[in-house]
Amino acid sequence: MNLENLRIVVDERERKSGIPDLLKSIGLNIEMKTLPIGDYIVAPETIVERKSIRDLMASVFDGRLFDQCSRLKEHFEHPVVLMEGNVDEIEEITENPLIFYGALSTVVLDFNIPVIPTPSAAHTAKLLVSMCSRKDTPKGPYLKKIKKSSDLEKQQLSVLCSLPGIGEKFAVRMLTKFGTPLKVFSATAAELAKVEGLGDARAKKIKKTLATKSKLLKTSNQQTLHDT
Repeated sequence: MNLENLRIVVDERERKSGIPDLLKSIGLNIEMKTLPIGDYIVAPETIVERKSIRDLMASVFDGRLFDQCSRLKEHFEHPVVLMEGNVDEIEEITENPLIFYGALSTVVLDFNIPVIPTPSAAHTAKLLVSMCSRKDTPKGPYLKKIKKSSDLEKQQLSVLCSLPGIGEKFAVRMLTKFGTPLKVFSATAAELAKVEGLGDARAKKIKKTLATKSKLLKTSNQQTLHDT
């Protein structure tokens, strides 16, 4: 296999990962660009979003992950989320690994985006090479005109996608029914259940998530009493 004929477009922010250097060292053709979405374009319709375990968890908590998935899916036929690192780290990052696995389930089942794990940067590089060296890769431009997302509606959908059991499909239905994320948050469980396909169980779970007092509040109150 002649690696010089293979080409990968790499996002500038990936330099510090060491992966572009690994790809160069084995003779691959690398183009560094500032990509508005994704980290590696390995074929005209195949884009890879690389996330370390910690970055993946952070993007779950701040709502970025589902927004990124939405944009990847919007612009590329074959997006892939690459999860790099030791999955055992999840136990150190969060007390509730189910949040992590719930988010992965949403990516795979609601967005239809495969999640591929790799243990290290070296293995990530090998996977990227194998992805861009596949036969019968469709011809066409690697780079598309993709505007950066500052779109308010996308941010609203992203906020709603952070709710339990809510993917982009339900987020769109919620916005269509209630008009604003604030009205979704203040709706009763019975009102939420009327969103097409949502059902009572999911509506109650959402309401419980929004209405249950945080343990952090108790801790800070105790700390205040202790300080006084």
